[in-house]
Amino acid sequence: MNGDIEAFIIHLARATARRPQVDHLLKACPVPARVLDAVDGRAMSEAEIDAVYSRKSMHAPHYPFEMTAGEVGCFLSHRKAWQAIVACGRDAGLVIEDDVEIDADVFATALEFAREHVSAHGIVQFQVRRIAEPGPLIASTDAVVLARPMIIPLRASCTLYSRSAAERLLAQTGRFDRPIDGHVQLHWVTGLRPLIAVPSGVRDKAADIGGTTIQARNVPWRQRLRRELLRPIYRARVSALSRRHDQPPE
Repeated sequence: MNGDIEAFIIHLARATARRPQVDHLLKACPVPARVLDAVDGRAMSEAEIDAVYSRKSMHAPHYPFEMTAGEVGCFLSHRKAWQAIVACGRDAGLVIEDDVEIDADVFATALEFAREHVSAHGIVQFQVRRIAEPGPLIASTDAVVLARPMIIPLRASCTLYSRSAAERLLAQTGRFDRPIDGHVQLHWVTGLRPLIAVPSGVRDKAADIGGTTIQARNVPWRQRLRRELLRPIYRARVSALSRRHDQPPE
């Protein structure tokens, strides 16, 4: 594989149970890779959070939930990765969260094909779960398909960004109002229409290495119930706007 990609593995230092998986990812990654220290949202002060997080929605649809400190830290960690992509001077950068597992052969094939198309599309996602509606076929080989989903999937577990896409996302997110994957989902805001690689060669391993480091634990039942009631409404609004703005950017 050409050396025009560098990978950045986001890892939270206090998540020591994940360090063996990080070491595994460093060895399994088919391009040069390094560890990027994650921003610990739980260690941030209220003033630091308020400086970057807008509790008032900045974009449609209105985001009905308050972000957790972990989600704020996660977003800042991805911004840190975008900054690293821009700074490294390569054509593209791969951002990997430390709770995934890579099937080395399948992923290498998918990544090589994605590399050939990322400059034209900005973002290629390697999703950790099956996508029910992958969308129109953009390109394919015997081994991998690149599709453009109408509704961009959630999860930012493993994503290839062109340098120009990283620059664009950085310019848009000095302040943000929803989690990283929720922002990327708003293609009418970002001007970027991510592709997905199928098969991705990536799967979720969080449950095997200590669970989430982002979501709050012991959430009161009233708050959980509110989320369960509002989540389908929010998703329906994202779906409606996604369909309304279905045409890819020029």
